[in-house]
Amino acid sequence: MILIDTVLEKRERDNNPIKVGIVGAGEMAKGLVNQITKHTSGMVVVATFNRNLERLMNLYKSLGINNYKIVKTIADFEDAINSKIPAITQNVNLLIESKEVDIIVDLTGAIDFSSNLTIKAINNKKDILSFNAELDATIGPILKYKADQAGVKYSVAEGDQPGVTMNLYRQVKSMGFKPLLCGNIKGMLDLYRNPTTQEEFAKHWGMSPIMATNFADGTKVAFEQACIANATGMKVAKRGMLGYESKEHVDNLTHLYDVDQLEKLGGIVDYIVGAKPGPGVYIYATSNDPHSKKYLEYGKLGKGPLYSFYIPYHLLFFEIPMSIARMVDFDDTIIAAKEGPVVEVIAVAKTNLKKGDVIDGIGGYKTYGVCENSDTSRKENLLPMGLGEECVLVKNVSKDQVITFEDVELPKGRLCDKLWKEQYKFFN
Repeated sequence: MILIDTVLEKRERDNNPIKVGIVGAGEMAKGLVNQITKHTSGMVVVATFNRNLERLMNLYKSLGINNYKIVKTIADFEDAINSKIPAITQNVNLLIESKEVDIIVDLTGAIDFSSNLTIKAINNKKDILSFNAELDATIGPILKYKADQAGVKYSVAEGDQPGVTMNLYRQVKSMGFKPLLCGNIKGMLDLYRNPTTQEEFAKHWGMSPIMATNFADGTKVAFEQACIANATGMKVAKRGMLGYESKEHVDNLTHLYDVDQLEKLGGIVDYIVGAKPGPGVYIYATSNDPHSKKYLEYGKLGKGPLYSFYIPYHLLFFEIPMSIARMVDFDDTIIAAKEGPVVEVIAVAKTNLKKGDVIDGIGGYKTYGVCENSDTSRKENLLPMGLGEECVLVKNVSKDQVITFEDVELPKGRLCDKLWKEQYKFFN
């Protein structure tokens, strides 16, 4: 927030706000509209898109914002912006094509829709900030490459674990330490949770049961850690990650990891269930500098060889405005793939699947996702979890068995499949 707040305050004084277009109408979109509109200087929401107009109207109504304009044409869209009235629309192209929108924030969580949105934004020279770890872990490398070639920025946002972890990673590296593990602290994990078991939890927090299942069955943490792996070059120590369980604080758990193995792999991504502080993220790093080691011990970080750094929270939409400002005013990427895929999230049968079954996708009844190193995934031709939805089984697959491309028939005409194939060919 240091520097960012100063720049945004200057924008506020100069009446030159960053103009944000938001795609989505769920809880994260509601939170971001509220955060920018009520609490962020030097930034405005100029437009919000959703395919269901009533959801957008209810979103604004629930926040006590009644001064908005429903728009269908570019003329009406730009008239609303010039009148400093937020536009709501069912036409996403108005946000993408307007020169009055500085950056688009994708808060949908969908794969194929977000693939189309991101490519359209890139082709229209529009920066795009994603809150979609599922998309980034699946085809983020090719999206980042295409954005670079077009001279625009693509990034995943702060607020969720990948962005928060990457901030900590950069800080630790900047102090001269070598990160060897990027970790995620989970409260619980049950591979077999489904939308029925998660219905009450989802209702309490105003989210869909599918989203709640994605969190509970480990698929979400797999996507998040794959994003971090692809941004840092780290791998996983084994399929599914090590995933230790402990009630201890992460400061006391460095002994769980073998430093030589971490070094050999070039660092790993992992998670721990039940540890403190939760929810949070942590990095274990090492140092070969005797002077640094002396003062790390003085600072109560122990004798090494692994030193623990952590952030005890991730703050969802509260942090997204900082990511917006970093991209627009500092030309900064929060988290995106360095090059090609290093870790992928592969689909595993959550129950016995039969020939003819249709996979219901992320957070459903039929599959869960786990991390695997990309070289192994490609050698075994494993199906990425992000491409699983609406695939039809062409043979039986047993519970807990990984699903391969040979096991399924992909839906016709999806851009996400085309981009994944392009990514595979380009980086191999």
